[in-house]
Amino acid sequence: MTYSIDFRKKVLNIKEREKISFEKVSKRFGIGKNTVFVWSKNILPLKNRNRATTKISIDKLKEDVSQYSDAYQYERAERLGVSKSGIQKALKRLNTTYKKSYKRFEGKKRRKIKISE
Repeated sequence: MTYSIDFRKKVLNIKEREKISFEKVSKRFGIGKNTVFVWSKNILPLKNRNRATTKISIDKLKEDVSQYSDAYQYERAERLGVSKSGIQKALKRLNTTYKKSYKRFEGKKRRKIKISE
């Protein structure tokens, strides 16, 4: 949760005016003492950085997902020439759920033997 700049200024002004510690002012306003400490260093909130996807083409990834639906992420990474974590993040951006379709084993049923002691 991002607090407004007015609230941040108010907290820091009260801290300076009353000359109280970070811990006391944080308890007074119900926020973390580390939060007040960070505000004392820089009052402006940090901005999120939008990173550009450079290597992974979304179209190629969609095609790969439709063509090889049961492939592991490391196999996908090898085919597209990127890292495993890059594939994971790209699939997350596509909102792709990653479930493998397992076929039911149709061999002989295994019998369990229960031995009582």
